[in-house]
Amino acid sequence: MDNIGLLIQAPVLNLQLLLDGLWIGAIFALAAFGMALVWGVLNIINVAQGEFVMLGGFVTLLLMQAGFSPLIGIPVAAVALFVLGWALYRLVIWRVVDADMFISLLATFGISIMLQQLMNQIFGADVQTAESGLGQFYLLDNQLTISQVKLLAFALAFAIGIALWLFLKRSRLGQAIRATAQNPRAARILGIDTDRVYAATFAINAALCGAAGALVIMAFSIHPYMGLPYTIRSFMIVIVAGLGNLAAVIAAGLGLGAAEQFAGFILGAEFQLAFVFLLLVAVLVWRQMKMARRREYLK
Repeated sequence: MDNIGLLIQAPVLNLQLLLDGLWIGAIFALAAFGMALVWGVLNIINVAQGEFVMLGGFVTLLLMQAGFSPLIGIPVAAVALFVLGWALYRLVIWRVVDADMFISLLATFGISIMLQQLMNQIFGADVQTAESGLGQFYLLDNQLTISQVKLLAFALAFAIGIALWLFLKRSRLGQAIRATAQNPRAARILGIDTDRVYAATFAINAALCGAAGALVIMAFSIHPYMGLPYTIRSFMIVIVAGLGNLAAVIAAGLGLGAAEQFAGFILGAEFQLAFVFLLLVAVLVWRQMKMARRREYLK
């Protein structure tokens, strides 16, 4: 209650929490873009989504330790994770594309555990961060602080979202991805190599997560076992936004980021993650009730 009173007495604090939530939510949306793609095209829920994000952060950490700017890690992590995503599709994912969704959940859960253990063995279990070299903006007589790297993450999420929308709308591969998502069998009849489309989609998803991970390690911190919360957030954003709606994914990601910041301030940082899981349960119950009402209406 004391923290709620503080929010009432200091309006600028509300603005600070809101802006911090929007910057964070942009990174959540970036990871959720990929999950929406994989779910919509391959009909697979990728449980290893968060591990891809963490791996992107560790790629950036390696670059920083080699003497490069962490900002270079954004494109490099995206390319490295694209290659990894393609390889994982060829090794594992293609075997479960047409299988029951439960089988694909088990497969991606196995990939998740494997990546966690590999990152733990290679990088250790310590919390890691990378200094971006970017500073802060101070507004309203230094009462409002805006981190430049978080502002960069916000701008990049929007730019990547627009680029992804244009790619899906205008490029040949993007059109093939959309056609495959709508009707894989019809796409095969029309001569589309759906296996190549699936591989490209899974690789693009990993690349988006890699870019998100590079931003996470510069704006916050990572360790090998932090992937699950990012998977949960991506899943929740896609559930709320729906498949194939990138604008709604951005809006849901920003809303989740803002809600987390206020919940963390009011309840305490130790309950912030618990709030995320509780919100997921609420969203799933809401979706179930919505689907039940729709079934009753169709009767």
